[in-house]
Amino acid sequence: MILKYQAHIYVTLRPSVLDPAGVAVESGLKQLGYEGVEQVRIGKYIELMLCAANEDAARQELDRICDQLLANPVIENYRFDLVEVASLIGVSS
Repeated sequence: MILKYQAHIYVTLRPSVLDPAGVAVESGLKQLGYEGVEQVRIGKYIELMLCAANEDAARQELDRICDQLLANPVIENYRFDLVEVASLIGVSS
């Protein structure tokens, strides 16, 4: 049996990496009067569907996907949420 998962992936710059887009957004918000805003960081949000034998296999594959393509491990961190959405009997991936 193959299980289908929906992944919600969040990619952000490491805290030690300067975020010029975040600085620009923070400045713009302050110019608009939002004085309480601090430490704005800009990142990426990705959704994808993934078929795997089980949740552990899906998590391992997502780690590889993030490390190889979706995130730059030198300057970015990532995390993801995984939700099982369907069981597919007799379907090959």
